[in-house]
Amino acid sequence: MADSNIEPSTNDVESNYSTPANDPKNMQEVTQYVQSLLQNMQDKFQSMSDQIINRIDEMGTRVDELEKNITDLMTQAGVENEK
Repeated sequence: MADSNIEPSTNDVESNYSTPANDPKNMQEVTQYVQSLLQNMQDKFQSMSDQIINRIDEMGTRVDELEKNITDLMTQAGVENEK
């Protein structure tokens, strides 16, 4: 009895997916939707990538400043740089 309940819903799903393929207007709308979705994803990825690069640059600047401060402190303390 449970098997008979599964089959009609499967057929309904199959008919829903096959309907847009028969109607070019619907396929065009699906294509436009997918293209829009991909463009949005690409824009978000680019934005996140830019943010990551900016943060890495900021970290590099901070590390450079930290190295300079440590060198200055070592000089003030009379310790020679052993690089």
